Amino acid sequence: MTSGETVTRFAPSPTGYIGHVYSAWQGWQRARGDGGRFLLRLEDIDPTRCRDDFAAAIIDDLAWLGLAWDGPVRRQSEHFRDYRGALDRLEAMGVLYPCFCTRREIAAEIGRSGAAPQGEARPPYPGICRGLSATERAARRAARRDHALRLDLARAVALTGPLDWVEEGGGEPRRVRADPAPFGDVVLARKDTPASYHLAVTLDDAVQGVTLVTRGADLAPATDVHRILQALLGLPTPRYRHHPLLTDTAGRRLAKRDGAPTIRAMRRTGSSPADILGMIQSIGR
Repeated sequence: MTSGETVTRFAPSPTGYIGHVYSAWQGWQRARGDGGRFLLRLEDIDPTRCRDDFAAAIIDDLAWLGLAWDGPVRRQSEHFRDYRGALDRLEAMGVLYPCFCTRREIAAEIGRSGAAPQGEARPPYPGICRGLSATERAARRAARRDHALRLDLARAVALTGPLDWVEEGGGEPRRVRADPAPFGDVVLARKDTPASYHLAVTLDDAVQGVTLVTRGADLAPATDVHRILQALLGLPTPRYRHHPLLTDTAGRRLAKRDGAPTIRAMRRTGSSPADILGMIQSIGR
């Protein structure tokens, strides 16, 4: 990567056919406009939901649209060793701990504490396993108790101190102060998923040399967690641009789960690449 080169990426999960591809177009347009590189990554760490036929369809749809990417496609499922190495480093720093709680136990503890979720907000993990002794943790692991690995946020923040990142869009770039507290002790790995979204995406962006992350505004809060992981692991911090989500004329978000058509469906009904790209650009204005 040359000094100052803009490197963006599109990183869908192959759990279905892709929809409006507005994020892909945003990243592709910025990279091409700056004479940089546009990368494609498949975030397929969840083996229960990700499928090879969806991955193939995503690659085919992007190529059909003319949103060509540079270099090979990175598949997260081929890099579990990288994520394990990052987890080992975090564990050696004392900022990870095993959590043996079931979802039911967590919900019950949250209910007892009076911090029941309101609306779509979800209260952070109440720290049930954070205070377990080293002896108790070892005993539960020896008994092969299922567990997740959580970030000890308080210890992590004590190591990193205050953090921020540069946010583009909506005028001049501005610095945003990281505030991971609302997330609490997030899960970074589970038995059935060797790395969480937070850990995998942070490491992948660094490995691929991404300098500008373009993604939807719904993912903006996750940047607080990603920033602290970057600091802990000594990774570079890209710039971010969280674009508005596409909505219909009534202001409803255009999402597949709400019946919005996929690129594959629009292809079948006769839409051309120019039709689709023109549509998402006009909606996104």
